[in-house]
Amino acid sequence: MNMPMPRLQLTGITKAYPGVVANSQVSLTVLPGETHAVLGENGAGKSTLMKIIYGSVKPDEGTVLFNGKPVHIRNPQEARALGISMVFQHFSLFDTITVAENVWLGLDKSLSLAEVTRSITAKASEYGLDIDPSRPVHTLSVGEMQRVEIIRALLTNPQLLILDEPTSVLTPQAVEKLFVVLKKLASEGCSILYISHKLHEIRELCTACTVLRGGKVTGVCNPSEESNASLSRLMIGSEPPQLQHHARQPGAAVLRVTDLKLAREDQFGVDLDAISLEVRAGEVVGIAGVSGNGQKELLYALSGENVRAQPGAIAMGGTDVSALHPGARRKLGLHFVPEERLGRGAVPTLGLAHNLLLTRNESITAPGFAGGWIKVKQLEAHAAAIIKRFNVKAGGPRSAARSLSGGNLQKFIVGREIDAAPKLFIVSQPTWGVDVGAAAQIRGEILALRDAGCAVLVVSEELDELFEVSDRLHVMARGRLSPSVPVADATVEKIGEWMSGLWNSSEVSHA
Repeated sequence: MNMPMPRLQLTGITKAYPGVVANSQVSLTVLPGETHAVLGENGAGKSTLMKIIYGSVKPDEGTVLFNGKPVHIRNPQEARALGISMVFQHFSLFDTITVAENVWLGLDKSLSLAEVTRSITAKASEYGLDIDPSRPVHTLSVGEMQRVEIIRALLTNPQLLILDEPTSVLTPQAVEKLFVVLKKLASEGCSILYISHKLHEIRELCTACTVLRGGKVTGVCNPSEESNASLSRLMIGSEPPQLQHHARQPGAAVLRVTDLKLAREDQFGVDLDAISLEVRAGEVVGIAGVSGNGQKELLYALSGENVRAQPGAIAMGGTDVSALHPGARRKLGLHFVPEERLGRGAVPTLGLAHNLLLTRNESITAPGFAGGWIKVKQLEAHAAAIIKRFNVKAGGPRSAARSLSGGNLQKFIVGREIDAAPKLFIVSQPTWGVDVGAAAQIRGEILALRDAGCAVLVVSEELDELFEVSDRLHVMARGRLSPSVPVADATVEKIGEWMSGLWNSSEVSHA
């Protein structure tokens, strides 16, 4: 039986940047209708390789064949013309224009905006990707932005679809729907390159897998014949450590939210409707929910970026903080990790050391800061210690935040806030796009904080993560918060139902 001609064939692909070889002699073959995983820890070179295929990065060496013909893809427009579409982990959308206008930019200009809008609505309905084409992108949550990217890619009817962490902000039900879509696309002959750190997804969906470590191919396998443990060993050389979750009696309430009502700030936001919530010292409270159901508005109110809450609605210890800005809340012991790493969690162009000052400059006694002068050597030493403790792959404390892979930047930002020894730690999407080893480390640090008596609030769309680290769970839907349920009494099915707003307070206990 003759093998079909490969849809994509890479041979000897090499790409070096100053101080790092991102890809070294990488070869990869993808067949028509094949769903091919690319697996590797953060910084292994996966994203660089995908950008080379998509034409946004030029290789130093190597050849690319598409449908058997040599190609030199100079930019994404040429890639799309060939039939290659990509959904990036970090989205490439313009904030100031609408969903429909963003999608229109990447499509054939013979189509009118009205036609594109109708196509988006139809495609969104077909694939269960709920989105309003008229909304400006800056009003969307991260999960909603990802839906836009997926729809935009599907509208080009690609022969090769590249997906970088596509399920990281989807509910279990939405992941199931997406897999139905992807399996249908593959059955119709579309090839899929699938990057994910979720090993169970790769085993369910993919028929082939190429493993990268340190920019080199270290293995090719059929993931359906592997276990999570064997895939972990291929990827990081070992299995991730098991989390230690010790039973602990929580202490006094550190955060108390009482009947918080907050009208949306823009027409596409979500009204917060009578939110009540308590997080005690020495416990992790998780909030599950589909992106875009009020999590963003709640986190802005809790962090102090939005100070419109009614008096008495938000208290830390016995202090009403409803009108306090982030700096004043930090002085009381609140440290916060937002879901947007670049631009909110870190300044892209600043080095890691100077990014420390974003949340560590409240007093002249802060590390690296004295008498109004920045002690650069002390600051860099402190950043270097965080880099070492959290195993951040970076060129050093002067490395610009934008030069790090998404997972490594996440480790640094989480590490920066944990290093501040918070009394209340609020983190959104703690391990989004982070490899299994790093995810285990971040989750372990969250549990260590809890065991040290910190009150921790985790907002995540990864249910597995919430079940792993939380003591109690809430679900957020349409601006409302469910009662809490002890994790021991929660099931994925039940939480999935609640994500649609279907909960009955009599079913759960208020913890």
